Amino acid sequence: MTNVLWLQGGACSGNTMSFLNAEEPTACDLIADFGINILWHPSLGIQLGDNLQDMLWRCALGRITVDILVFEGSVVNAPNGTGEWNRFANRPMKDWLRDLSKSAKYVVAIGDCATWGGIPAMSPNPSESQGLQFLKRDKGGFLGPDYVSKTGYPVINIPGCPAHPDWITQILVAIATGRIKDIALDDLQRPQTFFSTYTQTGCTRNIHFAYKATTAEFGQRKGCLFYDLGCRGPMTHSSCNRILWNRVSSKTRAGMPCLGCTEPEFPFYDLQPGTVFKTQTIMGVPKEIPPGVSHKDYAVLTVVAKDTAPKWADEDFFLV
Repeated sequence: MTNVLWLQGGACSGNTMSFLNAEEPTACDLIADFGINILWHPSLGIQLGDNLQDMLWRCALGRITVDILVFEGSVVNAPNGTGEWNRFANRPMKDWLRDLSKSAKYVVAIGDCATWGGIPAMSPNPSESQGLQFLKRDKGGFLGPDYVSKTGYPVINIPGCPAHPDWITQILVAIATGRIKDIALDDLQRPQTFFSTYTQTGCTRNIHFAYKATTAEFGQRKGCLFYDLGCRGPMTHSSCNRILWNRVSSKTRAGMPCLGCTEPEFPFYDLQPGTVFKTQTIMGVPKEIPPGVSHKDYAVLTVVAKDTAPKWADEDFFLV
């Protein structure tokens, strides 16, 4: 039996909704097939009522084993460092988090808010929000740069706004079955199995990207979204086009640009209208280009690619 305690700070519950939509495995599979016991979840376990405080204290004191502490949402420190009061637990959530992180065998941060601070940590950050072990790209966060759980692991970060449902359930299974030791973390403490490649990997528009065939309209089934609509797929670490959402699709396959929500800098441009869905350019060349390519080489490549683009690169290849 693997005990999972799921807490929530400053959040919209988007990661909970994502978790409940997982398919490989499903949330029910975690319980039936992998012996995961959810001690508490803010959306699924309110029946505990007043007994929640007692259970949390027993977890913090080690009387109940916490195998995996999952945290969703940002750590809210306002007002003036006192922290957001939690009506279920009758105590600031950050205080519970500090105590429970000391007794947990593994700590998993789910979603951008828990990993990097996310939207609540946008400037001027009135909620004084931060992630568990990062604030944007700076390591530290609420638990500090040197934090490790009882098993010696730092916080395992599963970013996204929201995180992909299968990333969530698969990392829980990896921990429950002892396979977490086989999964390396990158320098931002993300599992490399999900975040070693870019969102562009597996994108159905890669041929359009190669020939610089663009689209300037949302929802179109042809043309790359990178050159005009600000798609961050070539610069964003995720497996969204390798592990499809609900085994069906992804944002780019549906004709919407990737917003880079698994990177610490998200939300880019503070979500200002006119900047998010527009590629920022200098003399026609995107300001941000795929890693490993110089702007000079990219400009030359663009000219060559457009000159050699076949006619079919502009056709809708989904026509029936």
